[in-house]
Amino acid sequence: MAASVLIISMLVLGQGTAGNAAPKPTEKQLKAQLASLGKKVDKLITEYNAKRVAVAKAKATEKAARQRLRAAETELTTARSQIGDIAQLIYQAGGLGMMGQLMSPGYGDAAMLQRLQAEQTAKLAGYASARDTRKKAADDATTLTTELRKDVVEVTGQRKDAEKLIGQIKNTLDQLVPTAPGKQSNGSWAPELPTGSDNITPRTRLMRAQVMSHFSLSFPIGCYRAEGDGGEHPLGRACDFMLSSGGAMPSAGEAALGDQIAAWAIKNGGRLGVKYVIYQQRIYNLGFPGWRAMENRGGVTANHFDHVHISMF
Repeated sequence: MAASVLIISMLVLGQGTAGNAAPKPTEKQLKAQLASLGKKVDKLITEYNAKRVAVAKAKATEKAARQRLRAAETELTTARSQIGDIAQLIYQAGGLGMMGQLMSPGYGDAAMLQRLQAEQTAKLAGYASARDTRKKAADDATTLTTELRKDVVEVTGQRKDAEKLIGQIKNTLDQLVPTAPGKQSNGSWAPELPTGSDNITPRTRLMRAQVMSHFSLSFPIGCYRAEGDGGEHPLGRACDFMLSSGGAMPSAGEAALGDQIAAWAIKNGGRLGVKYVIYQQRIYNLGFPGWRAMENRGGVTANHFDHVHISMF
């Protein structure tokens, strides 16, 4: 009876409570896990490439063996043809004795026959050696190719598993992004005054810190500036995350980083209070989702090719 009550209680109340649940991992712990998984993925890729190189070498060896075999076959065919020609000449000349005197004075029938047999034996030995070498190389290549196929399946599966875990950790990291101050119950944001020596709002400061913690940035971040054509910078509600310097077009890697920053800001904008993102002469307004083209303002920086602009509510 007591056991039945215990089972029913577990079914109704659950087997665990919030009090004894495992603590949520910290951001530091999650980043450590992500780094560990990254190393595992790199190791898998290294092993995969090593196997591909080994098979390529085996194929090259097998190809060279086939070429040697073809050369040996040609040489043997030539030798057989020569022997046939000699035999025909011997017949026409009336025997080995007469032929031997014509070709090599001093050779008798036995010597001529021995010489021809030696030449033929050498040709056959070379052919057999090339044939055996080619067969071994072909067998080795076939074995390596079979092993490679198995390894590729295994490595691909492991890599997908690792990438899946990395994606889960990245999503968890995104979930750890805090909700900025001033968010109302209806989803709107209360206005904020700029504060501090950097003259930006608390929400802008939080957004800047989160971007810096999620991405490795090599160039300065510009937020407040008094001059300009209005916009959010003089209000302390915008930051420019530079990807290159001096108005130069970013490299492919730098441009890809810009894509990542822009996508991250859009994804987490609802918690941080992002109003819109501008990048590569396009604007993404979080109130009206989707990238929209902007007019040409005449330059790399003016068209936001060398930086990601994030404006806040």
